[in-house]
Amino acid sequence: MNIFEQYESNVRSYCRNFPAVFHRAKGSIVYCESGKEYIDFLAGAGALNYGHNNDYIKQKVMSYLDADAITHGLDLHTAAKEKFLATFSENILIPRQLDYRIQCCGPTGTNAVEAALKLARKVKKRAGIFSFMGAYHGMTLGSLSVTGNTTIRAGMGGAPHSVTFMPYPYGFMDTIDTIEYIEAVLSDVNSGIEKPAAIIFESVQAEGGVVVAPIEWMQRLRALCDRYDILLICDDIQVGCGRTGPFFSFERANIVPDLVVLSKSISGYGFPMSLLLIKPELDLWEPGEHTGTFRGYQLAFVGGTAALEYREVIELEKDVSIKEAYLKTFLEEKIASISTKIEIRGIGLIWGIDLENFGGASLAQRVASRCFELGLIVERVGRKDAVLKLLPPLTIEMSVLQTGCSILQQAFNDC
Repeated sequence: MNIFEQYESNVRSYCRNFPAVFHRAKGSIVYCESGKEYIDFLAGAGALNYGHNNDYIKQKVMSYLDADAITHGLDLHTAAKEKFLATFSENILIPRQLDYRIQCCGPTGTNAVEAALKLARKVKKRAGIFSFMGAYHGMTLGSLSVTGNTTIRAGMGGAPHSVTFMPYPYGFMDTIDTIEYIEAVLSDVNSGIEKPAAIIFESVQAEGGVVVAPIEWMQRLRALCDRYDILLICDDIQVGCGRTGPFFSFERANIVPDLVVLSKSISGYGFPMSLLLIKPELDLWEPGEHTGTFRGYQLAFVGGTAALEYREVIELEKDVSIKEAYLKTFLEEKIASISTKIEIRGIGLIWGIDLENFGGASLAQRVASRCFELGLIVERVGRKDAVLKLLPPLTIEMSVLQTGCSILQQAFNDC
């Protein structure tokens, strides 16, 4: 029995699928103590869009530490926060003509989801929330209540209160108009469902199996919320910060959510950080009404500022588009061609290989395990964990991306 099995809780997860002791990482490569190298198609579950130990960001962080600058500041005014807010506004909000207040929440995405739900209920004075089948929003009670997976919700000790799950445009729901269904529920006084304060959605359900919402569907969802005086919350925790190409994943639909949740790669370096973007007229918090000791981690402000600068310098959006085209072509020509039962879904640099109808979870597990043996880290998501999710750093070198894809192809051939 190793020390992890002896002392670490049974709740540990990723380490069970990737049983190695890692000790350093650079760019898109992680190294274990044995010296073996692994190409990283997991990227901290989306927290490492700029790769491991990005030189540009690291230098900014090291300089900040060398200066003995503030590392913990509650929600006090600090120079690091000031620079981040200015850079985020100048580089992200103003060019997109977006007007949001920025709330610094607790360390992780679930904290910002909690804030979004709480604020929506306060603003609209309604308790209900609509979420979607297949959704994943976090593991604390509020965010877990709007997460679709009943297995991970079991620890709540019962069904979530005041949350109604609506059909997402996927699977058997492809046969019905899901927006029309939601409208029917809202307009029918006998539906038994109260009008909610907000609807929370992901433009791409990542943990749900890499399901990409159609542009028209998102536009109709925005219009529906406007008609019924319902707030629209976009959870951009995993698929924001350039993962789908543009900085925000909802940009392709030309919509503006009322509240936007950011975390994971917003800090640029894997530091814990989460933000809630709020339309100004909705910022009805009283001072200290939603708080936390670690809201606004100073090193995350430094890393986040550097990341916003870096993405502009290297024209990251264009780079992602080139890699997206390569990955899409590879998956369609080399993987989907194995069987018509394999479904490929994705956008930007998040792609899923759905094996539900071709070997199912068993094959997905074998392929993922074989990938790890060959030096590639790939995780499984979706219903029954039958979808292989490809999530490389956005900055991955094309040669490394190609090598990772070759390993994936070999793993399929071996399995």
